[in-house]
Amino acid sequence: MSRKAKKGVWVTSLVILGIIVGCFIWYFNTASGERALKTMKSNNSGGLERVVKVYSDSGELIQTYEGKIDLQDTEYGNKVLFDLDGKRIVIYNATVISEEK
Repeated sequence: MSRKAKKGVWVTSLVILGIIVGCFIWYFNTASGERALKTMKSNNSGGLERVVKVYSDSGELIQTYEGKIDLQDTEYGNKVLFDLDGKRIVIYNATVISEEK
């Protein structure tokens, strides 16, 4: 391979790398990118410090949970589960509001 061809390969590689890095920087500075980062942080660290409130269909507060919580819900939204203090909590058919501390 000639010297000119090697230089062309390096320049092309650097341009492609720059484009990839630029896309990552752009994506993670958007609102959806920031949410994705927070989701990764929550998944990898066992959750985020949150307050979770569970309400009945009539609007009565049933229970409040506080601590490091990683929420998981179903596709249909009728079940929410999480672990808190070593215990699994599963909530069916209720309104669940989660606030990050």
